Amino acid sequence: MAKYLIVGPSWVGDMVMAQSLFITLKQRDKEAIIDVIGPNWSSPILARMPEVRRAITLPTGHGEWGISTRHKLGHSLRDEQYDHAIVMPRSWKSALVPFFAKAKHRVGFLGEQRYLLLNERRKLDKKLLDQTVKRFVSLGLPENLHSAPSTIPHPSLHVDLDNQQALYHTYQLSDRPAIALMAGAEYGPSKQWPLAYFHDLAKSVIEAGYQVWVLGGPKDVEGGEQIIQGLGQYAMNLCGKTKLVDAIDLLAAADKAVSNDSGLMHIAAAVGTEVHGIYGSTSEKFTPPLTQNKTIHSLHLDCSPCFKRTCPLGHTNCQNQLTPDIVIRTILPQ
Repeated sequence: MAKYLIVGPSWVGDMVMAQSLFITLKQRDKEAIIDVIGPNWSSPILARMPEVRRAITLPTGHGEWGISTRHKLGHSLRDEQYDHAIVMPRSWKSALVPFFAKAKHRVGFLGEQRYLLLNERRKLDKKLLDQTVKRFVSLGLPENLHSAPSTIPHPSLHVDLDNQQALYHTYQLSDRPAIALMAGAEYGPSKQWPLAYFHDLAKSVIEAGYQVWVLGGPKDVEGGEQIIQGLGQYAMNLCGKTKLVDAIDLLAAADKAVSNDSGLMHIAAAVGTEVHGIYGSTSEKFTPPLTQNKTIHSLHLDCSPCFKRTCPLGHTNCQNQLTPDIVIRTILPQ
């Protein structure tokens, strides 16, 4: 029985995809104990992953060094006597807690001169490991730079049906089949389909007999209002009202989810909902929704994917030319 301390990613979508690594470790050792260090927001998501014994909160902000905090946390974990530590981020500071915890075997990719902190440093072959999830899973396998992981298990988050029913009651949701719309993207506007297009999509599916839930965080409230404006009782803007963990249960209840390349898209995939992923500046080849039940919407223009936060050419054609009718046709086939 091996005991693992894993330093998880800092983004929602990446933390969901990290479950593929956790599942892989359990497949290799059913008795493996897996503890995961992550930001405070990640604890409820990790609690929905049966492979994880314990979510450990790192009380530092995004980008904050917090060396003394990391030392204190690492020292407090020494009694766990971890056999292995897997450091998923490539930053120097992310390797500190396992080092201070005295985990015996500490592995991660080369980055930021982590020679003392990690005792196994792997070179990242970006051509071989051409997807984020492949990079995550590879860290849980014996080092072999000549092949990518042969199988990638898909994330599968636990759904709380009691909470799901409570959310229906609290927000007085209809019994119509639901389509969830996720218009936010923390990375930047080049990943965001126009709000007016989401509005047109919402109007069409409501007329076809669906209800619409717009999901997102506090930053997405105003955009959510633009999407549902004038659409009546079957359009609900839930942005900023529900917790991130509630999105798991609501997305599991939805028939379909239409989303920018975002964390909520990966949550939708992980609960088995039919995903319509919209890609502009990013690529479905690098961060696809990990499900067979998906449709990818991308124009694959010559200038994309550029992976920029804002369009370097100033037109964002990869999003603007992906008109609502293109997406509507796949959701409401004639």
